[in-house]
Order: sequence, then structure tokens, then C-alpha cells
Amino acid sequence: MDARSAFCRLLPWGATGANRLTAVAAVAIAAVLAGPAAARQPRPADGPDTTQAESRAHAAGQARVERHHRKQVGTASVYARRFGGRKMADGTRLDLNDQVAASRTLPLGTEARVTNLETGRSTQVTIQDRGPYAKGRILDLSPAAAETIGITPKEGVAKVEVQPLSVPPPKGNPKD
Repeated sequence: MDARSAFCRLLPWGATGANRLTAVAAVAIAAVLAGPAAARQPRPADGPDTTQAESRAHAAGQARVERHHRKQVGTASVYARRFGGRKMADGTRLDLNDQVAASRTLPLGTEARVTNLETGRSTQVTIQDRGPYAKGRILDLSPAAAETIGITPKEGVAKVEVQPLSVPPPKGNPKD
């Protein structure tokens, strides 16, 4: 049974009373209803059946992953001591003596090298929290990490370069 005849059986007047417009509407509705079933069939991401929208989405996903590997230059600040012991975004508690940092853009668990552009000193930190929330800042450093690269508590901020060293794979997406 084709889509037109199946749809026409649903009409109160049956297939015999259906006019041409009803037949066209039946075919259109059947195509819409069959669309999700056809879309569930797996296709290779870069195969010949890939649509332009799928290609753009795939490229955007790759760009998102590649963006995490780029270095960033901007202002870093130091966590206030009052945040010691509070839970961070990854669920651990902030130890002010650990080499940890907060970033809005880098994935949690990223290992990064932070270099103070004024002193040239650098340290390796683990991104375990989200932030900073002050405008123009790219990183919040624990007091121990800040001291290692020469940011004094009096200054509180410095221009830094952040180079991701290892980025964990995205969670929840088995393809990556």
C-alpha cells in the first residue's frame, strides 16, 4: 500500500472522493512522516550522502575541538583566599596550594602552561573550575600558581599566555 492510498483511507470519503489536491497533500504528509525514519539510518560522516548542513556541523565540531588547542593571551587574576575549600566545577575542593586554575573556555581537566608575559616565568596548571567572571580576564589562578609565575597578591593580575598541553576528549559524544 502506498502513502497516498494509506492517507486516503483515513479520509471520511475514502480514496474515490479524494481530489488531486488531497492526493498531493497525502504524499507530502507521508514524506514528512517518513522523514524521521529515514534520518535514523546511519550514514558515514564524510560519505557521498553527507549534506552541506551535516558537513558544516562536522566542521564546526572539529573547529570547536581545535580551538581548545590554541594559545590564549590575556589577563589572569588570583583566586581570593576566601575561596579556599569551596567546591569547584569538577567537584573537588579548592586547595590554595595546588597548581589549579579556572577558565571559561578550556574544558575541565585540561593541562595548560601559563606564562607571565612580564616576568617570563611559567607553570603548569590543571583547569578544574569555571571563571573568571570579571570582564577582560581569561584565567583565575590559585595563589600557589600565581606565586610561581610572579603574580604578587598586591598586584593580583598580570598579562599571561595560556598554552593547552593536553585536552581531555569531550564527554557524552562517543564519536570524538
